[in-house]
Amino acid sequence: MIRDITIGQYYQVDSVIHRLDPRVKLLGTLIYVISLFIVNSPIGYGLALLFLVSCIALSNVPAKYMLKGLKSIVFILVFSAMFIVLFTSGEHIIFRFGIIKISREGIVNAIEMVVRLILLLVGSSVMTLTTTPTDLADGLEKAFGFLKVIKVPVHEMSMMISIAFRFIPILLEETDKIMKAQIARGADFESGGLIKKAKSLIPLLVPLLISAIKRALDLATAMEARCYNGGDGRTKMKPLKYKKIDFVAYGMQVFYLAIIIVANIVVNIFFR
Repeated sequence: MIRDITIGQYYQVDSVIHRLDPRVKLLGTLIYVISLFIVNSPIGYGLALLFLVSCIALSNVPAKYMLKGLKSIVFILVFSAMFIVLFTSGEHIIFRFGIIKISREGIVNAIEMVVRLILLLVGSSVMTLTTTPTDLADGLEKAFGFLKVIKVPVHEMSMMISIAFRFIPILLEETDKIMKAQIARGADFESGGLIKKAKSLIPLLVPLLISAIKRALDLATAMEARCYNGGDGRTKMKPLKYKKIDFVAYGMQVFYLAIIIVANIVVNIFFR
């Protein structure tokens, strides 16, 4: 399961999406997330899926690699869907057993929630898999630079986000090493039910927490030794500059959002 987590990792390959300015990808991800909360019909979800498939194809990242990250949230998806089905009241009851009622509205809401979460996770993965942590931090700092006027520490916030993304693959690798060391000593992480597997992961938490704290202290010491004092006076080795392809990408994002809004209005008028 540890190897299946792809959130926060960077997939190095040459593609159109990789060459886009990080600010374009940040806005594109935001627009896509907004669109997922706007749509409320199969047509809207179909358009969102089509846009996502197009982005995955342009990114040259294998779809199998992106979908692999869904394995780590299967339990959350199933549990959430069951919770919605059992506790959503509706007029059209399909199954009734005592106080348990399953309605058509509950099933529809559960399906929409699962589809929305899957599209949201995969869509966000497109940005993290095609953007290095450094570029992502630079894009965040540049995009939200206007907040410096009201004394918001934009540079420090983007730096923390960048460090957090850098720590994800490191901690996953550290977890894998600890698991292999404990398996060599007779630990069992595979057999048994879900509760037993969850309990078997508890011994991983202490060494993993100690390792994470040690790495954080080492990083803080290294930054202090190099007299790091924030973003004042710092220059960029590769300043962000828009290219023609970035403006084309902006136009495609606006066009996609407009199509989603129009489709939503048409569905609400003619099919409700």
